[in-house]
Amino acid sequence: MRNEQRPATRDKVESVVFRGMAPFPSTTYATFGLYRYPAKFIPHVVAYVLKEYASPGMKIFDPFAGYGTVGVVSRIYGYDYELWDLNPMIEILHSIAVMKPIRVMMEDVFGEIASSREEFTPRWSRINYWFPEKFLPLLRKVWGYYHSLPDNALKNILTIPLLKATRFFSYDDMQRQKLSKSLKSQIRISELLSSNWEEKFFQLLKQELIRVMKGIQDYHRLSPKNTRSVVKGGVDTFTNCLEEEKDILITSPPYLQSQEYIRQAKLDLFWLGFTEEEVKRLSRLEIPYRDIEPYPTYSKTFLECEQRIREPHIRKIFDRYFWGVLGSLSRLQEKISTYLFLFVGHTSTRGMAIPIDKIFIEHFTELEWEHVVTLIDKIVSRRLFDYQVNPATGKKDARTPVENLVVLKRS
Repeated sequence: MRNEQRPATRDKVESVVFRGMAPFPSTTYATFGLYRYPAKFIPHVVAYVLKEYASPGMKIFDPFAGYGTVGVVSRIYGYDYELWDLNPMIEILHSIAVMKPIRVMMEDVFGEIASSREEFTPRWSRINYWFPEKFLPLLRKVWGYYHSLPDNALKNILTIPLLKATRFFSYDDMQRQKLSKSLKSQIRISELLSSNWEEKFFQLLKQELIRVMKGIQDYHRLSPKNTRSVVKGGVDTFTNCLEEEKDILITSPPYLQSQEYIRQAKLDLFWLGFTEEEVKRLSRLEIPYRDIEPYPTYSKTFLECEQRIREPHIRKIFDRYFWGVLGSLSRLQEKISTYLFLFVGHTSTRGMAIPIDKIFIEHFTELEWEHVVTLIDKIVSRRLFDYQVNPATGKKDARTPVENLVVLKRS
């Protein structure tokens, strides 16, 4: 840390409700909620930023893009954008979210699947652990048909319905953030096995196909523009560099305690054709599993929190998170000309609240950014579970029910 830190500025904080500040009836409207992605960035935040701070011709960048919401909203407002994410699925998910509406003759497609002789088996050693053997012939057949299609609109529009139906027929507990079995999921599979499960599979596929087609139609009613875009999956944001200067960085970095997004997505990745080695390589790049070089953190609050953490392994997670996230954002900000928008929440470590927003503000003001304001929004639906007591610690949950949008302007 630098020897001298600037005097603390008076808090610039405002309470807002982002969901009332954009022309979207819900956070899952149109194509914003086609695919279940952990801690998804709500579109209303991006819309607010672009309406209030962006000017025509500006270029937008999100280095932790997740589902790709920043890009989906940027098209509506006519801004060029670049998206990165470690999860390679962002490329296909984004292409689906912004594709033009098409009509699918579902009965014809289901007939083609029934007559197809193609088969596809994921290159995954644990497939028999996650799927009953009885389901696998059907799954191999429908995915064989999928992979036999050329890369076109039909293949795109089938992707999410197939992923949803396939996961429903696995032992995964779909209410959890990580791929995991539970009593609830085993009961679901037991009930499927005792039913006409093949008919149910195609009913679910049809239902999801209708939902995706409607979402795409609703998105195009918002009049998205033909903007320039760069979408990169499989990107290690902690080491990658921006080649082109951007005007605005908008991002929601990984949560301090929830960083295993590849583990959640790997079931889908395998059926999409990724190999076990490719998935393992990506998993090793997630924060809990990689070595991260120490990075100077110009924040008094960071040091105070770090000193209060007694357990070495918890301090290691804490340090790795800030060295990685702040280190990458500090490198990338050198190519950002005008604004940083960092959407973060407070979190907790062993019952101790960690004000991530305050740490970010202190750090970036030392790097010649001006703190404009922090907008505080009550979370309505972003978290999957709400606990009074943290199940990992048995202590009162200190995680905040708010998310904060930190607005920083180049000095």
